[in-house]
Amino acid sequence: MLACAGCQTNAKQEFAVTDDAVINQTRAWIEDFIVAEDICPFARRELEADRVRIQVVRSKKFDVALEELAAELQWLVDHPETETTLLVLPTLFKHFEHYLDFVELAEQLVEALGFEGVFQLASFHPDYCFDGADPMEASNFTNRSPYAMVHLLREESVEQAIAFFGDTSVIPERNIAHLDALGSEEAQARLERCMKVS
Repeated sequence: MLACAGCQTNAKQEFAVTDDAVINQTRAWIEDFIVAEDICPFARRELEADRVRIQVVRSKKFDVALEELAAELQWLVDHPETETTLLVLPTLFKHFEHYLDFVELAEQLVEALGFEGVFQLASFHPDYCFDGADPMEASNFTNRSPYAMVHLLREESVEQAIAFFGDTSVIPERNIAHLDALGSEEAQARLERCMKVS
């Protein structure tokens, strides 16, 4: 796995960057890439309605990060006015393979807590690479982010969005074509620009 420049930058800055800066960089990524490039057609509405919560977890241990995830799931249950949470993990998972191990455990935790069918998880990492893809393929940037993070989604809202949008199977195909046209170098440059926000 080739490390992207953004991930290398994170490794150097992880202790210097404040939680506020991590949140601002994550928000910049959502606004200037995910929304601006229409990677997720549902993101703009929730962002503009201020229904997106960004939480920073500084743990360096799997078990503590899983406890934070469990607490955030319960927080969303208790706060239905918030649509979704991005749980950002700036001090964990410099290696993408370790992050995938965590995501597997996180999905098992969602089921164990009785939240299967209530919440689903989406995964993002600076070095995200789809199974079988070349790490340099631009399509990987649909899931590349400033930091490792887990996106907590309400299952009911996802189903409603799908019903409204129609055939969502066209979204990945459209994103791949769009990012291939944009190019991996430009996509990486945009990701790095988000890291300059303080």
